[in-house]
Amino acid sequence: MPSQLWPYSSPGIPDDLFEHLPGIPLSQREIRLLLIAQLRLQPDTVLWDIGAGTGTIPVEVGLLCPQGRIIAVERDEEVANLIRRNCDRFEVKNVEVIEGSAPDCLHDVKQTPQRVCIEGGRPIQEILQTVWHYLPSSGRVVATAANLESLYAISQCFAQLQARNIEVVQSAVNRLETRGFSQTLAAVDPIFILSGEKLD
Repeated sequence: MPSQLWPYSSPGIPDDLFEHLPGIPLSQREIRLLLIAQLRLQPDTVLWDIGAGTGTIPVEVGLLCPQGRIIAVERDEEVANLIRRNCDRFEVKNVEVIEGSAPDCLHDVKQTPQRVCIEGGRPIQEILQTVWHYLPSSGRVVATAANLESLYAISQCFAQLQARNIEVVQSAVNRLETRGFSQTLAAVDPIFILSGEKLD
């Protein structure tokens, strides 16, 4: 269901429409589009978003999947409240915010995920192994890596878990910016997006 702030049925909400806090990660629009494409959502998808940050993915998915359920996991209370405020801004009603550190808090989530998005988190391999336990057959995980260490850790864990249909995409996005009297293309920080499926 589109909201008054974003009255469209397509994803890609501009970054500046979200409330954000200094130092809190915000998945930029072009990266969100890649993440959402890799999630392969259905109208009633149950999604766990771990390390939800500003709440951009929960808001976008909440609008795209009106019959779905999104569980946004965030360990910091102030950031969790930011996610709630952004959901309110966009009139998104199908997001539940869980305050806690993954993977420990995941055992208390009552709805089993069909899709999992992992945006950050230091114990990435532990988080991956935990969510894998809850995923049904054909469940899908999409994880981001901002550095080579995280890329290696996620790749290694996917191999140990015998994930199937693994894909790795590196973003390369440039945005037009005005600097003084001229316009120039500025690069958005590249990020790796890894996805894999649980096939029994």
